[in-house]
Amino acid sequence: MLGNIDLWRSEEMQLVQLMIPSEAAHDTVAALGEVGLLQFKDLNTEKSAFQRTYANQVKRCDEMARKLRFLTEQVHKAHLSVGGRSPLWEKTVTMDELETKLEELEREVTELNSNNDRLQRTHAELSELAILLERAGQFFDNARAVASRDAVNTNVPHAPSQDFGAPLLDSDRETTVDAKLARLGFVAGLIHQEKLVSFERLLFRATRGNMFLRQAQVGKVQDPATTEMQEKSVFVVFFAGERARTKIMKICEAFGANRYPFPEEVSRQRQMHSEVTARLHELHTTLDAGDMHRQNVLTGVAQNLESWTLLVRKEKAIYHTLNKMNMDFTRKVLVAEAWVPSNARARVSEALRQAAEHSHTQVNTVLQPLAMQHQQPPTYFRTNKFTECFQTIVDAYGIANYREVNPAVFTIMTFPFLFAVMFGDFGHGVLMLLFALFLVLNERSLGKTQLDDMSSMAFGGRYCILLMAFFSMYVGALYNEFFAMPMTLGGDTKFRCYIGSETSPTGPTDLRDCSHAGGHIKFPGGEPYPFGVDPAWRGSKTELPYLNSVKMKMSILLGVLHMNLGIIMSLFNNSYFRDYLSTWCEFVPQMIFLNGLFGYLCFLIVFKWVTPNCFADLYHVLIAMFLDPGTVDKTGFLFTGQAGLQVLLLLLCLVAVPWMLLPKPLILKSRADKAKKAGGEYHRMGEDEEGHAAASTSQGDGGHGQGHGEHGEFEFGEVMVHQMIHTIEFVLGAVSNTASYLRLWALSLAHSQLSGVFYERVLMGAMQSNNTAAIFIGFFVWALATLGVLMVMESLSAFLHALRLHWVEFQNKFYRGTGHKFTPLRLVPTVWWNSCLWYMIALLHASQTACAMCM
Repeated sequence: MLGNIDLWRSEEMQLVQLMIPSEAAHDTVAALGEVGLLQFKDLNTEKSAFQRTYANQVKRCDEMARKLRFLTEQVHKAHLSVGGRSPLWEKTVTMDELETKLEELEREVTELNSNNDRLQRTHAELSELAILLERAGQFFDNARAVASRDAVNTNVPHAPSQDFGAPLLDSDRETTVDAKLARLGFVAGLIHQEKLVSFERLLFRATRGNMFLRQAQVGKVQDPATTEMQEKSVFVVFFAGERARTKIMKICEAFGANRYPFPEEVSRQRQMHSEVTARLHELHTTLDAGDMHRQNVLTGVAQNLESWTLLVRKEKAIYHTLNKMNMDFTRKVLVAEAWVPSNARARVSEALRQAAEHSHTQVNTVLQPLAMQHQQPPTYFRTNKFTECFQTIVDAYGIANYREVNPAVFTIMTFPFLFAVMFGDFGHGVLMLLFALFLVLNERSLGKTQLDDMSSMAFGGRYCILLMAFFSMYVGALYNEFFAMPMTLGGDTKFRCYIGSETSPTGPTDLRDCSHAGGHIKFPGGEPYPFGVDPAWRGSKTELPYLNSVKMKMSILLGVLHMNLGIIMSLFNNSYFRDYLSTWCEFVPQMIFLNGLFGYLCFLIVFKWVTPNCFADLYHVLIAMFLDPGTVDKTGFLFTGQAGLQVLLLLLCLVAVPWMLLPKPLILKSRADKAKKAGGEYHRMGEDEEGHAAASTSQGDGGHGQGHGEHGEFEFGEVMVHQMIHTIEFVLGAVSNTASYLRLWALSLAHSQLSGVFYERVLMGAMQSNNTAAIFIGFFVWALATLGVLMVMESLSAFLHALRLHWVEFQNKFYRGTGHKFTPLRLVPTVWWNSCLWYMIALLHASQTACAMCM
């Protein structure tokens, strides 16, 4: 029955050879890419990328991809949305037309950007000049007003043509001084506000104080060099002498100050200001027209950008695949080898026929099978949107070997269930269910939206979250927890309150009042609580010891069952690959050892549960089984014949260890010696006659890779050392892995206690205050703690621990995971979130190290 499950084993693969006519090669590969079921082998590994036949075409596609990246960047800078592709996008434009179109668009957009940058710089310079004319003009106007007042006060007639610099130097100085000595020069411009202090200090030192600086802040101004908005100040530096001018010019250049010409005459200043204003108005008009034209061009690009990108990617993938083929120049054909699922041969043949008709070639492509020649085929599982997430979880550990048993079949159920054992709470499961239903019900709209990394991972695993929510609700009902509050799904409690030594319950119905009435609570017998934990345990003094005992024993039971399932799956591998030696020398002793110790412990746990008035100490039983075999005292007695059974199980476990260690290497050595004497070549067990040589080589040892060579000389020492390591690993792992499943108990206890603390200390503490504001704040804090700590952090913790239990404790019993994934040529665009699952693989690989330390 399991053999009929699609995920149980990978698809049967076949190595085929294709002889494609060179004139139809492009159309043939394109048709095969649409089918998406062929993985081409590289037959030119000895050639570099530049020595291959279609290297120029690949280079051409790379150049077109570069242009598309440039256009995409420009579209994003313009804040435009990229339009969807047309249903017939492949037929709208040819590669030659697209190449010409992209070259024209790149040239046009580059020219528009260059013109826009030049105009923006000019606009910024003129804007700074206009600000300078306005602010610096105020400096001079104020200085002239002061000079006029001084002239009136000293009764000195003020000449209209008097130099502006005279009042600054000395208003009492005679005007008969030489004009060349008395006249001041000045430099005006704008500088970054943060550099102004250093700029002034350096000017003072360089001119030895022979300068006068006036400055005023102007706010944020666009810088012509960087086109960024910067806080700037207008400055005017007055000086005397050409040497001072030279120094000031160099200092301005060093500080990145923008200098502008500034006329002394007022009329010339006004004329220049009007000219600059007119120029700015013209530039505004030009820039607006240029932006509008650039926007129209990029809008047209955005509508076709995705289609063009897909077309270029498709062409590059086609030529990259063609470069993997050998060219037979004598027959003018391309020879290719590819892996294809056996049940897809008909689809591939039909695609080849349609490609030949479309290309009008006279010779059809020849498709013929090849012998595998001990090559390991790729692993391919057919998955859907439901099983993809669980297959990704398994693949994160390692890709299954060809035709190896796939753990994902059982992981679909065991992973969410073990998660729920640690996370079980009915209320928290309801919250998770609402989130999962939101993702599932809106999968069409969300599938068309580009989400961030975390959201895309959650969306890719929406069905896993859905199952985790259902199982969390189920286990939460078993634990009888609803946000740390007990439920009565199975009716009222079966415990009753007894007063004194009465034989019938006469105490209060509400068990919380039993102690106040002087009574005691006990179970009257009869039918127990029908479903889950009796609500009477909640809030009692024995709640924690009782739940700890139940959850710890439940964790051991689940762990031993899970590990037994892993060992049984190794039997399916051995049977399929005809490795009967591993079945008798590994599977049988492993089952005996694991169940002789921990299987017996599980039997004792269940036996004690179903036996009334049984108070045996299981710790004492297990310790005495090793220290004093054959003896059972009163504290450890459970059933008649217990001592003999324990001695028998202990002897079987002792025999199982050398059984795992010695027979298999010795039998393999005997077979190798016989083959050597017969003059034949040694072949490993498990190799079938139907071409599964590679798979048998990797699985013939029971899935643990003895490493004693596929063919050729047999190395007994290497096989013996590996078998010894494998035996020690299993014996020690049986103990450590069983203890590792106690994390189910530990995390369940932590989750329950955290939920109880938040409920009792935060929510109920606020409710008992009888203060409306305190109740509102308490509920708000409780909701945040529930969502942030329990729903996010605790769920991630339970997820990682469930992941470790599957990777380490379960899969190491049978799963090798050393295969390589089937990666066919697929030219049909897929939805964006499908690739997010492989991002999840990277995240799970990153967490694998941390997961191994979670003990």
